[in-house]
Amino acid sequence: MTNILLYLLVGLTAGVLSGLIGIGGGVIIIPALILMFGLSQHTAQGTTLALMVPPIGILAAWTYYKAGFVDLKIAAFICIGFLIGGFFGAQFAVGIPEHILKKIFGIFLLIISLKMILLK
Repeated sequence: MTNILLYLLVGLTAGVLSGLIGIGGGVIIIPALILMFGLSQHTAQGTTLALMVPPIGILAAWTYYKAGFVDLKIAAFICIGFLIGGFFGAQFAVGIPEHILKKIFGIFLLIISLKMILLK
């Protein structure tokens, strides 16, 4: 029961931050699953991808859509690319040793954070 409440809290936190600042939930969820629950990098990534299917973004997207902040044409094309890219990315990731995958993920987050902090 405790883990269920913690899972809900992680999801709530990721959802709020995603809706608030537009970050992908994976930035919050993947580290949480690894650090709080002891999942492997692969399991954390796979679980996060599984949970981000339609139910996650639908209400947040609807809110933005009603406010006029959604370009459906752009979203559709990115979705197609994401679908294809997600498949190939997952195919590649499952063959990478976990310690290397963790480093790739960490470097990616570091690069993005430095760009966000240092660029105007």
